[in-house]
Amino acid sequence: MLHEPPHLWLSQDAGMRTVLIHGMVMSPSFWNCFAPTIVREGRSVAYPLPGHSPWRLKGATLPLRTPDIVDAYARAIERDFGGDPVTLIGHSTGGLVSLLLARHRPDLVSNVILMGAFACGRFEGQERMAARILRLPLLGRILFIRFFTRWISTRENFRWGSLESVFDQAVSWETEETISTMEEVRASLLSSHPDEIAAFVSWMSATSVMAELAHIEVPVLNIIGARDRIVPPTHQLHLSGGLRRVQTVILPQVGHLPMAEAREHVDRLIANFLMFGPLTSRKRMGGDGAREDLAEKLVQSATQLGNKTSRSAFL
Repeated sequence: MLHEPPHLWLSQDAGMRTVLIHGMVMSPSFWNCFAPTIVREGRSVAYPLPGHSPWRLKGATLPLRTPDIVDAYARAIERDFGGDPVTLIGHSTGGLVSLLLARHRPDLVSNVILMGAFACGRFEGQERMAARILRLPLLGRILFIRFFTRWISTRENFRWGSLESVFDQAVSWETEETISTMEEVRASLLSSHPDEIAAFVSWMSATSVMAELAHIEVPVLNIIGARDRIVPPTHQLHLSGGLRRVQTVILPQVGHLPMAEAREHVDRLIANFLMFGPLTSRKRMGGDGAREDLAEKLVQSATQLGNKTSRSAFL
């Protein structure tokens, strides 16, 4: 049995209820710096991904199964919020988990906010380098652990990997606070067990919710960085196309970390979504024709960027 994740409280004030789930090879402490301002005015908590410290997989049945992961998060929400529905904010892999929760436990979810998210472990036929390494016979797991431990071994290695997630590295989003936060994230990863993270990556690469998106009834805000090198923007747009109630916002000159690269803009988007309500129909986005035009623009943008491989691409 997979026990429920431990919590990191960001705020315990009365008000809106929010759960934040980070991306792969990050940690709940990431949200200490980058959580949207409005969620700090209510009751908000950050949960780790399975296998990411402090959520150990000790005693869990391997390989990981989607029902067990969904049930563990559901029990955590019931524990921390008394079963009241919450807004889920999921970044990257945290977005996949949020969509699965909205699909299978809609009674616990009022809204979903996605940033740099994906709906399957392989984006339009692509697969993350980490998953490809793990699929190698015999040496896959050994190579994964070697690459992972080397990446987090020093502050500088981890910093450069993080910088590759942003589009414009010349923009000084790094401050003493953000640098300190990323070092906390690295320290948390150093406390994780690479074998357990590998188990989670294997689950992720074999999981998809694309075919079930139309069954998700809760409102969704999907924030896309047009220059995201980690999760193709076209995949993120296709994700929106499968949802029934979605508001999609594409941010130019922004990569995989919208909450860091365009913090004030993202704060306003999320505040408006939570305070005034989401769009209730995909038609109000401009319809299928408008989405196709946007997709074409994103494809052109990705082509201009080329096929650059980032230092953190294996993750």
